[in-house]
Amino acid sequence: MTLTLPYNNFMSFADHTFKEYADNAFLGFVDDEMLTYREAQQKVLELQALFKDLGIKQGDKIAICSENMPHWGIVYLAITAMGVIAVPILPDFHTNEIHHIIKHSEVTALFISKKIAQKLNEEDFSSELSYVFSLETFDLIEDKTPKHSELLVKSAQAIAIMKSKAIKFAKQNKLLKMSEIDNTLNINPDDVAVIIYTSGTTGQSKGVMLSHNNLLSQVHQANGLTEIVETDRFLSILPLAHTFECSVGFLVPFSNGASVYYINRIPSPKVILSAMQKVKPTCILSVPLVIEKIYKNKVLAEFNKKKIIQYLYNNVGFIRKKLNKIAGKKLVESFGGEIKFFGIGGAKLSRFVEQFLIEANFPYAIGYGLTETAPIIAGAVPGTTRLGTTGTLVEGMEYRLIKHSEDDTEGELHVKGPNVMLGYYKEEERTKEVLDDEGWFNTGDLGNIDEAGVLTISGRSKNVIISASGENIYPESIESIIEQHPLVVDSMVYELDKKLVAKIYIDYDLFDEQHNLKKQSDFDLHKDIINLLEEIKVSSNQQLSSFSKINSVIEQTEPFIKTPTKKIKRYLHM
Repeated sequence: MTLTLPYNNFMSFADHTFKEYADNAFLGFVDDEMLTYREAQQKVLELQALFKDLGIKQGDKIAICSENMPHWGIVYLAITAMGVIAVPILPDFHTNEIHHIIKHSEVTALFISKKIAQKLNEEDFSSELSYVFSLETFDLIEDKTPKHSELLVKSAQAIAIMKSKAIKFAKQNKLLKMSEIDNTLNINPDDVAVIIYTSGTTGQSKGVMLSHNNLLSQVHQANGLTEIVETDRFLSILPLAHTFECSVGFLVPFSNGASVYYINRIPSPKVILSAMQKVKPTCILSVPLVIEKIYKNKVLAEFNKKKIIQYLYNNVGFIRKKLNKIAGKKLVESFGGEIKFFGIGGAKLSRFVEQFLIEANFPYAIGYGLTETAPIIAGAVPGTTRLGTTGTLVEGMEYRLIKHSEDDTEGELHVKGPNVMLGYYKEEERTKEVLDDEGWFNTGDLGNIDEAGVLTISGRSKNVIISASGENIYPESIESIIEQHPLVVDSMVYELDKKLVAKIYIDYDLFDEQHNLKKQSDFDLHKDIINLLEEIKVSSNQQLSSFSKINSVIEQTEPFIKTPTKKIKRYLHM
């Protein structure tokens, strides 16, 4: 289905938005002065003039590899609004993965932060990469050019001169639109705007190609879910290179003239809470892990301090609800007191944590999607969420459920819509595996949609386990129950020798607090951990169907290796 959009590419989108909200605060660090939309536009135009002088043309590629900062979004808009392709790279990627992306995507230029620049090496310049810039200053990083290449060393001096001329040209002429720099651009809605490399649970990195129409359709769809206004303040805590944060946490506020704040320190819980008190954000995007930690380490830990409160909370429903409501008010205050939209996506939210959010009247929103869909497929905003579901499909999204038999209550979800990717870069065969000629994309997830159009996702089709009696067992559902235990950080359920096994990573700091390490031998501590794991298995099995009970548990002594959205890379732990 085609949506009627006010803009057909990033050039017209950016031109309109910068003009419409020129004097509004746009981007900045929490403790710094904010850039206005007008000031941000000037920086965008200066960069575009520089790109043109360097010979970077429509269809070329420029990568951004950095932690979050105001200049990230400015570079992103400068790239996409002149028909160049942006290649965001997650700063948490391993060095080898960064090298691979630079070469595979054939980027001409790279903007990189000081912190990440040390990951580059001379081999990166054997690809198409010619220019490396500091994201903090926009200056060329000259010491990153190969020592043996006189040509690039000389060009470094020339680039500095060209940049100076480009900036003067932009300022003197008071350029208002990209078209005044280059009136030859003709950006098609279906042209590639970004290539986003995903690091999924299978370990196979893929370059997802999203068009101008894909991303602008997603902005339109997200705006249709909830109302964002000029006075809204977003606090960014997820990496901008992830499509959830970029699309919903950057492009959506940009389209509405809202403000976005970044944290320029390591985002520890203490730093984030301090930022919330200063910014008093109205909107935050998060992955489930963040709110799950807050619930376990703050809310649940407080209730567990007194045995009587712990007992009443766990066994008397109306008392639990009353305590959750009180905790919810405190949580809103700790977030700055003005939060109206706490969006959760990227992975499945634990059912017991969501139950708390509902009873606490906390303004959470829930969404479901993939990088390949830019990313939202379905969503529910505060006031419309339902326990265990992911909301209704976004505007323009069609679906079909592929079932193995007529008796199945759920099927593999396939979707079709304006936000579905063009394909994987240089991966025609892998594209054909998930995207057919009619535009249907196979999400790889199992789910169902009820009469009200509400989507429920059960788990990944490749993870499902068939019991001896033929029932479907979803590891994610079992893991959600295991992780209710206050000492469990993460778990992973899989099949081994036709039996269900759970690997469990416990909160060792909390475990240490509850045990006197000085008075216990290593043998006794090991015995305590074994007893704890057995206790977790027994309590979990009491809540599970007979065919999905856990047979054995294994201690995971090191944190699980995860994707950027905090999903466990299962293939590395089996």
